[in-house]
Amino acid sequence: MTEEAYTYIVRCADGSYYTGWSTDPERRLAAHNSGRGAAYTRARRPVRLVYVERLPTRSAAMRREQSIKRLSRRGKQRLIRAARDAQRGDDAKGG
Repeated sequence: MTEEAYTYIVRCADGSYYTGWSTDPERRLAAHNSGRGAAYTRARRPVRLVYVERLPTRSAAMRREQSIKRLSRRGKQRLIRAARDAQRGDDAKGG
């Protein structure tokens, strides 16, 4: 059985974005913030989780990670904003 996975974006203390994938984004966030995450985030702590997308398989999450990494900074910001706006809409509906 394949395990669902997540693609995520964190915003680093210097304002940059880091994209990754994980089966447990909250655990991965803790790893980034403790200095056990990616080398990129180690020098840019603390990081804050700003985007999470659930996918059906690890391979789908890895493919999505690569597609997000190809986005410009502005493209990533649009993606984050759209997800935040959608979440707010769900919250307003009670869902």
